[in-house]
Amino acid sequence: MLKTLSTLLRGAAATQEEALRDKHAIALIDQKIREADGQMKAAKGTLATMVQRERSERRQLDQVEARCCDLLTRARDAMNGGRDDLANEAAEAVAQLENEARVRRDALSRVEVRVSRLRRTIEQTHRRLIDLRQGAMAARSIRREQLMQSRLRTTLGTDAAIDEAEALIADVLRRDDPGEQADILRETEGELSYDTLPDRMADAGFGKRGKTTGADVLARLKTNDIPSEKD
Repeated sequence: MLKTLSTLLRGAAATQEEALRDKHAIALIDQKIREADGQMKAAKGTLATMVQRERSERRQLDQVEARCCDLLTRARDAMNGGRDDLANEAAEAVAQLENEARVRRDALSRVEVRVSRLRRTIEQTHRRLIDLRQGAMAARSIRREQLMQSRLRTTLGTDAAIDEAEALIADVLRRDDPGEQADILRETEGELSYDTLPDRMADAGFGKRGKTTGADVLARLKTNDIPSEKD
């Protein structure tokens, strides 16, 4: 029971988190871009510091190597001049300088590797940031379209007004003709009061109609039973 309840709670929390992330997706994307920009600026600052160290190590290495070359030349001159004491002292100094140069050369090599690696990382991150900004623009455009569609559906009320209008039209079309109803009522009343009985019997061939009809006139025309003006 507790395990099932715990699973349901975790599922509900995950669902709420997904809904919250979807609702604020654009804001989250913009925040991540700002964070990435901050990291990029920090990385560029680190790169600038490392480049400065690289240049400093190179200058110091150049100075040490220059001193080595100078002392070697002086030691050779001292040996040629019979000053072995000065030559020996210069040789000791050259040995120390060569050891220092070796250390500085190794340090410079490590700095160069780190600078090169950091440059590649910054370049890759820069390209990814460009893609990320373009993706954010596309996401904002899509979200605007979604909001517009949502507002349109809300405005139309899910076609409720149209459905209601169609139902009203159908009701009107289904209603009986009041004129026809009045005619039927008059006919019914005539039948009940026997007012129309003579006409109905005349139509059946029993007797004459009380009133002349268009059909009677047509019948007389056919039999030429129409009085002339002279008559």
